[in-house]
Amino acid sequence: MINWDETPAAIWRKRKGRLRAVVDIDPITRQSLVGIDRQIEQISGNTERFLAGLPANNALLWGARGTGKSALIKALLNQYKAQGLRLIQVDKDDLIDLPEIVDEIREQPFHYIVFCDDLSFEAGENSYKPLKSILDGSIEQPPKNILLYATSNRRHLVPEQLKDNLDTQIGEREIHYSDAVEEKVSLSDRFGLWISFHAISIDGYLAIVDSHFKGYCGDRQQLHEAAKLFAMTRGARSGRTAKQFFNCYTDNSS
Repeated sequence: MINWDETPAAIWRKRKGRLRAVVDIDPITRQSLVGIDRQIEQISGNTERFLAGLPANNALLWGARGTGKSALIKALLNQYKAQGLRLIQVDKDDLIDLPEIVDEIREQPFHYIVFCDDLSFEAGENSYKPLKSILDGSIEQPPKNILLYATSNRRHLVPEQLKDNLDTQIGEREIHYSDAVEEKVSLSDRFGLWISFHAISIDGYLAIVDSHFKGYCGDRQQLHEAAKLFAMTRGARSGRTAKQFFNCYTDNSS
């Protein structure tokens, strides 16, 4: 059993059928997240309502890769753990075990965010269906001390294909979507809060780079050129790319 008085986070281990306490928690804070102030405000407001015992929504953080979705969830834990927030990470393939996890924590005097990173489902995959009832479809009301926060590169979690729209009809000025479209969209609809993350500009990317090199005493312009070249070789500009550049840049000493 987890001692939640001393453990702010845990990970579900399916093979052992139990939660494992996280000993070394990522120390990231919201102050270190650059360029996502709107997203921070949205998810923080929802989380504060949750901690205050007010109605709050399950949240889907979706958008471009490497833009801070997962980092923001970890920062929330560090910001609010002293107020009773706890985090449980569950892999997508283990969400079927969520009822057992919920049974274990529903009577605890803490507020839990169940975190599923990179949540998406491939075409033909039906494992998302149990998640729908967990979110909003069971005969038993979900506990008031548990929310689900998920990150994904897809807004609708399940890939949408052109053939799914072939049966969509228009009549009396109303659009009647095909069953395939309705089935796929209904999953993301169960998240009451959608927070979008978009690809960042070159200026935004360099601002994140600068946040990692605050004490850098070298040529800042040369640093920026190296950072842009690094992003070009990776084919992406993102917070993740900026951190990777910092990790490998040979002149990153202050």
